[in-house]
Amino acid sequence: MRFLGTIVRLQIQRSSLKLGERPNRWYDPSPLLALPSLLVGEAGVVGLTDDGPIVDVHHAEHPRSKNRGENGVSVGFTAHYRAMRQRFGEHLPGGIAGENVLVDTDERVSEVDLARGLVIQTMDGSTIVLDRIEVAEPCVEFSRYALGVADVPPDDPRLRDALAFLRNGTRGFYAGYRSAAVRIAVGDRVLIP
Repeated sequence: MRFLGTIVRLQIQRSSLKLGERPNRWYDPSPLLALPSLLVGEAGVVGLTDDGPIVDVHHAEHPRSKNRGENGVSVGFTAHYRAMRQRFGEHLPGGIAGENVLVDTDERVSEVDLARGLVIQTMDGSTIVLDRIEVAEPCVEFSRYALGVADVPPDDPRLRDALAFLRNGTRGFYAGYRSAAVRIAVGDRVLIP
């Protein structure tokens, strides 16, 4: 196994980050909630707070679930955010695209790199394997947010270029998990098998 980096941010989406009606929807990151730890299970991610658990909107049991079977856990990388900030500006802090797990790494990570999954080694000695990893395709709403232009038309070349730039994993990845629920925390190590 090869060490990739450490988890520097964990978060849940309490509700959808895309608001409004098509074709005039917009991206709003305010439902994101950063937490020191999450519970990762087969149905998705649950945020662990002092007031009790909060189910992520992509969890199969969320009342307005956006779970499609393959998107219960999402992962992003700090190297990708550096590239996004270089392209679009400083208004894109790590995690703003909504992934649950943000891994600090100096290298760009591709779908090929993740073909055998990701391994998280927790501080208490547990190991979990995220598998069935696939690219999280960028949406129009986040691409407009990245551009800083909420009303850029769908046929605008700026939007087309932004979508192209955010593809191939730059925007992040979805992953599955097929075992008993495990708590992960900021500071846990992430490896590529």
